Amino acid sequence: MSNTLHGSSTFPPHHPVPEPRFRVSRDALRASLWFWPTCASLAAVLLTLLLLQVRPDDDVAWARWIWPTGVDAASSLLQTVATSVMTAATVTFSLTVVALQLASQQFSPRLLREFARDARTQTILGVLMGTFMVSITGLHGMDADRAVPVLVVGLVYVLGIASGVVLLLFIGHITRSLRVDTMMLNAHQGCLAVLRETYPASDIGEVQDFPRPDGGTPVPVGRSGIVQAVHAKPLVQTLHEHGLTMRMEVQPGDHVTIGTPVARVWSDDGGPVPLGAVRESLAAALEIGYERTPEQDAALGLRQLTDIAVKATSPSINDPITAAHALGYCADLLVDISHRRLGPEGQQDNDGVLRLVTVGRDYRYFMDLVCGPVRRFADSEPIVLTAVQRLLRDCAANAVNDDQREEIRRQSSLVLENTSRNLAVADEQEVRDMARRVEEALVGDLESAFADRAGETRSV
Repeated sequence: MSNTLHGSSTFPPHHPVPEPRFRVSRDALRASLWFWPTCASLAAVLLTLLLLQVRPDDDVAWARWIWPTGVDAASSLLQTVATSVMTAATVTFSLTVVALQLASQQFSPRLLREFARDARTQTILGVLMGTFMVSITGLHGMDADRAVPVLVVGLVYVLGIASGVVLLLFIGHITRSLRVDTMMLNAHQGCLAVLRETYPASDIGEVQDFPRPDGGTPVPVGRSGIVQAVHAKPLVQTLHEHGLTMRMEVQPGDHVTIGTPVARVWSDDGGPVPLGAVRESLAAALEIGYERTPEQDAALGLRQLTDIAVKATSPSINDPITAAHALGYCADLLVDISHRRLGPEGQQDNDGVLRLVTVGRDYRYFMDLVCGPVRRFADSEPIVLTAVQRLLRDCAANAVNDDQREEIRRQSSLVLENTSRNLAVADEQEVRDMARRVEEALVGDLESAFADRAGETRSV
């Protein structure tokens, strides 16, 4: 059975759907705990093998300054360092696993990748594993009938001290990393960086309009998963060579299922579309994996912050203050989004012809992403509901067009609709008072919107 979309356009059943190519991206390497420690271990082995060739006689002054005793004492040092460092590495890995478990259960499973890609943790593991490899490789090269490889012994001595220092630094680092404020700050900073790279700045928050022609040939995806990145340049080149125009219907962060349409193609002259070449190029352009990554996904950081807010409102955690703080970080990101050009983007070939249109998130998507889950899960918590309205007030004060103002007004009304009728009268009045301030900010009366008795509308 063939799939049909928008009329008579179908997927030809005799064409195999190519899978996207396997890639090892820089972000994927950063997110792996094993890569840099492995590199450090290999480098340590190679360096030790080279230094083992340096065996000065016992009467050489600089050699005796580095290591004044014999082979037996050197072997004992290497054995001690190797054993101690392996114990330290075990402790480090154990603390890392505990941190990952706590972050997943109490905050968000989407924060695990941030812990794994932490540069300091990878550096500390690299130092420990490198020290261990130098020690056991040097121990293997010890020979009672030959002079002591003093450079290896000196290197182990220095690395042993360094391992103790980095272990202490790691304990302090993991303690700071487990603080929810640190997690929220990291998610905020990462999302802000992706927003600045993905969406151009705009004083009016315009949305580009690319008219969509009728018809077109749908192009299915070759595998299931989450779109992690879209590499447009090779795809634009293929479209130029074959005289085609494509509209990409998916973007980083979207989940796709094999065989479903992810793009639609039109031929410049109305002739047949070379589906084989298009599918191969599309497979090369789409980077699909099993999890969302921050490389091009601007919504991931907001999703992480929203997860923290929702988890904090759950009965098992019951921490509305953390939820309110997470919404404060979301407010800053939404204000930044309001000053960016959202929606679809066009890619031209070298001749200036529009070849590829990629869809993009709009303002409503980001607002729903943050406000929707929180207002539903915190419908009986006035602290969080007031924080959502405070977020909307901040966004209203920075809105740059009528579409944004209308969306903020819609979100505010939805919060009031979702407010539980079991709230105390005073609590409900507090939420409605903040909703009134949202409306005042929307009409430009910022003085009334932000005026309060003792700062109670800004603090939690």
